[in-house]
Amino acid sequence: MLAEAFQYKQWADRRALDAVSRIDAQQFPAGYAFALQQFNHMVRVEELFKARLLGAPVPHLSTNTEVVPDLPALSQRMEASNQWFASYVDHLTPGEKRRTVSFEFVDGKHGSMACLEILFHIVNHGSYHRGAIGHALDLAQVAHPADTYTVFIHATQPARREPG
Repeated sequence: MLAEAFQYKQWADRRALDAVSRIDAQQFPAGYAFALQQFNHMVRVEELFKARLLGAPVPHLSTNTEVVPDLPALSQRMEASNQWFASYVDHLTPGEKRRTVSFEFVDGKHGSMACLEILFHIVNHGSYHRGAIGHALDLAQVAHPADTYTVFIHATQPARREPG
């Protein structure tokens, strides 16, 4: 189920990135900028938690930036992050899922979470911010893709639409 959750996240992120690429940035600059900021935040949080899982140095001192990368750069980073997490969960042992990771949040407060909790957070965090992006898409008159888990299951496994 964990591996499928990250397949779902990758699928949903890709659909959101594609939808944002259809925003007319000249006509709806605030919505477009907001969507990019949300993706920037998502990927920075993922990169922070990846480092925590690996015991690596902190890659960022904040969860967002004043200057936000462009959509192609964010898309590339999101894809790389999704691929890394998918590979990570594929190789996780039951003991590793329960391993506690202690770390400092960017605000300096201490935190500790099991690896499994971190992974749940990554999937859930992305869903939250894609929802915010969906609102920006609505305001920019771009149809936002349904990205619920049920849509994912039936899109990737069409035979499940067949009556039992």
